[in-house]
Amino acid sequence: MRTYGKDQNGNWVVVQTDASGNDAAVYVTTLAQCLKLTPGESPFFADYGIPAQDSVVKQIYPDFFVAKTQSQFAQFFASLSISRQPSPDGINPLYRVDIVAKNGDAINRTIAV
Repeated sequence: MRTYGKDQNGNWVVVQTDASGNDAAVYVTTLAQCLKLTPGESPFFADYGIPAQDSVVKQIYPDFFVAKTQSQFAQFFASLSISRQPSPDGINPLYRVDIVAKNGDAINRTIAV
């Protein structure tokens, strides 16, 4: 399995299943992209994404849609928790993603949406 994500320099890179068959990196990359995706933006996965821009305009956090995204991805991990974090600028939503992969690896990321 493979997907594409951006590295620290903004370049697109291939993320794929590792040699041992672990797909966690693929699903973490896809989850991060879905948190940045607007609903209906993808022609193939129209029910994925959160209305982050609308939320900023209305000043209501998109927690319902984040919970929906969490339930969509929970099946791929042993444990998945997505929680809102205080934003440094007070405007842009920031979420903490805590994952335990099926092989037991712990993955923790903060994602700005």
